[in-house]
Amino acid sequence: MNTVRLTTAQALVRFLANQYSERDGQEQRLIPGVWGIFGHGNVAGIGQALLQAAVTQEADLPYYLARNEQGMVHASVAYAKMRDRLATFACTASTGPGSTNMITGAALATTNRIPVLLLPSDMFATRAADPVLQQLEDTRGGDVTVNDAFRAVSKYFDRISRPEQLIPAALAAMRVLTDPVETGAVTLALPQDVQAEAYDWPVAFFRRRVWHVGRPVPEPAAAERAARLLRNARKPLIVAGGGAVYSGAETQLRAFAEATGIPVADTHAGKGAVAWDHPCAVGGIGSTGAYAANELAKEADVVLGIGTRYSDFTTASHTVFGNPDVAFVNLNVARLDAVKHSAEPLMADARLGIEALAEALTDWEVSAEYRERTRQLIARTRDIEDRCFTVGHSPLPAQTEILGALNDVLGDRDVVINAAGSMPGDLQQLWRARDPKAYHVEYAYSCMGYEVAAGLGAKMADPSREVVVLVGDGSYLMMAQEIVTMVSEGLKVIVVLVQNHGFASIGALSESLGSQRFGTKYRFRNGGSGLLDGGVLPVDLAANASSLGADVLHAASVEEFRTAMEKAKAATRTTVVHVETDLYGPNPPAHGWWDVPVSQTSALDTTRAAHETYAAHKQAQRHYL
Repeated sequence: MNTVRLTTAQALVRFLANQYSERDGQEQRLIPGVWGIFGHGNVAGIGQALLQAAVTQEADLPYYLARNEQGMVHASVAYAKMRDRLATFACTASTGPGSTNMITGAALATTNRIPVLLLPSDMFATRAADPVLQQLEDTRGGDVTVNDAFRAVSKYFDRISRPEQLIPAALAAMRVLTDPVETGAVTLALPQDVQAEAYDWPVAFFRRRVWHVGRPVPEPAAAERAARLLRNARKPLIVAGGGAVYSGAETQLRAFAEATGIPVADTHAGKGAVAWDHPCAVGGIGSTGAYAANELAKEADVVLGIGTRYSDFTTASHTVFGNPDVAFVNLNVARLDAVKHSAEPLMADARLGIEALAEALTDWEVSAEYRERTRQLIARTRDIEDRCFTVGHSPLPAQTEILGALNDVLGDRDVVINAAGSMPGDLQQLWRARDPKAYHVEYAYSCMGYEVAAGLGAKMADPSREVVVLVGDGSYLMMAQEIVTMVSEGLKVIVVLVQNHGFASIGALSESLGSQRFGTKYRFRNGGSGLLDGGVLPVDLAANASSLGADVLHAASVEEFRTAMEKAKAATRTTVVHVETDLYGPNPPAHGWWDVPVSQTSALDTTRAAHETYAAHKQAQRHYL
């Protein structure tokens, strides 16, 4: 057997450089590069291996320097999302806090079902120097390290305690990364001594490997059962989720909707699968859904879920589907999702599943009355949106006005990125996406701090698109460091920094739950009350962005914001557009509910009143059996 002597880290770098994914005849690098921050746990292992690969050109695996370990995972996830989960990055971090910083990113990746390869450094496998700097000593066992925390948030976890263990572990990692059902965070914990240990590796381990991502074909009998339910429906509704986008099923979904007349609602991950102005597009559904989508959901007798996992926001905590006899047909590659809500499961690739349903329903469509009902609801929804965009609020503009202006100035292929706060709810109801990649809102984990790092990853995934990060001051304060990386890599990203001096979303939620916006505003502590309700803090986030290397533009009104955005689009460098909005809204009208329990007993009148409202909403909640 031909072998080559390399360290474990050198072998891993060479292996990763030769991994490819393929779907529909299109091949691409599965791992196009490595994000990292070096420390004593990986600088002499993975760091040396990446340097050697670059100098000798024995492996093509570029290294990218991040500023925060969580941020580099977010950037990798955004890259993979833009690439329909067919490519992602590896992330290397040092021992201890460097590695555990990636855990939140791992949870986000797995919750969103997005592939990312994590390479946290670990303690000495030999335990020769024990305990080393940053080592957790656990009295339960000598083999426990902080990296065990990755197990709960990874779809695959392995600790490479001997060099030869890398061979089966690396192959298993690639299998999971390229599995549409099982994908998520994949973690290979690498003890720092094993990274530097030499071994005689089989040359065949480094051959070019192509991991074929197939399209599961629908079972004919299952397709017929699903079609039978739809054929008997009078008021069917489609819920398009992320699976419709990752499958590239937009053309098929649009054609199916046109032929059958079934209206299409969307989740955050599915928005853009059908353009917002398509006659069958009824907008976001659920807790923060649009008027048309939620009204149709109340009446729907059959719901066709395509690539959706039915989060509580999608179902409005099991209240949005109001028909007592509603039935579900779930088209999904994952059985976990296909059988939710006692559905008739159609386990298949979204594109092929839609094609099978279309063939089975060639002579069927909804009634003319139902089409007209859909048109009327869409018209009412457009009126609601337009009023939100032009509310004319003063002295500070409403956030919805900024979103309206942003809708106007961005092109169809421009990408808007968001994840947390009040903006995901406003965006789901108001954003007008024509392109499936133009709406990039992470709302499975809804992680504050995702946005800026994600803008970096999205731009790397498709440099031809304008990428606009939409971030509130709360999320910006969590993690804005990757602006430095954008600048260092010469990438042009627009960051729209919306500052309202508090947590608008949780503040409004707190108020609705009787908690009086407690702890949700950025204020000095009030000496009289002892609460954080004093004067506004003198925080200059625009100056912070400038200090990180970005160009900064200021806007004090909606018109100034439009002008600033045009300048930002014409710029060649990362540009931050700073605008202040009113913390108190006004927000879009609510058409759904979200189950957040209220204290059953309280000394506060506001809390007692909120519990009465909560109890009333609970009456509409049910299991779909």
